[in-house]
Amino acid sequence: MEWEHLFDDLEGQLASEWEAERAALDAESERLRISKLDLRDRLRALCAQSAVVVLELGDAERLHATVRTMGADWVAVTAQDDTRPMIVPISAITSVGTDHGHLLGSLDASAPLAPLRARMTLGFVLRDLAQRRVPVILSLRDGTLRHGTIDRAGADHLDIALHDSGEPRRTSTVRGFRIVPFTSLRWVREERSGVRMP
Repeated sequence: MEWEHLFDDLEGQLASEWEAERAALDAESERLRISKLDLRDRLRALCAQSAVVVLELGDAERLHATVRTMGADWVAVTAQDDTRPMIVPISAITSVGTDHGHLLGSLDASAPLAPLRARMTLGFVLRDLAQRRVPVILSLRDGTLRHGTIDRAGADHLDIALHDSGEPRRTSTVRGFRIVPFTSLRWVREERSGVRMP
């Protein structure tokens, strides 16, 4: 009888040690997995959840928005007070605020993203806007808003013809031209509503 108790105790101790070791390995494995996540992975998971976030873009600009989709180096959101999609370069984001549930959900790196969309760069999206010749609003890092039409987009910059909001791009309405580096963009939005999401 005593031997049975001894072996029961030993089995219980061994099972506890194995369980503790497995829990430690699982925790270490999870820490290692999380250490490999980048901001893009987290944003992709937030897109899959259509999460409501607060994007801080520097100089106290905050966008209360729903995350819709993303590409290689940008994310598309709709602001709570405006249904027009905004293209936000990932490099313009200084922090992302969200509730605890979405925060934990953003640790899931398995959220799908269409393979072609995942390769669309900011330049690709801006070239599409230039080709369609639609008026846009650019928000720059210094707080300036520029209204105009994108004439062309290079690898790391765009050319914009400046004109008044609501005006089409015509020679008579253009007030000037600017070359704008992508690094100075906070967001880009088409002026009119009813636009399509990339």
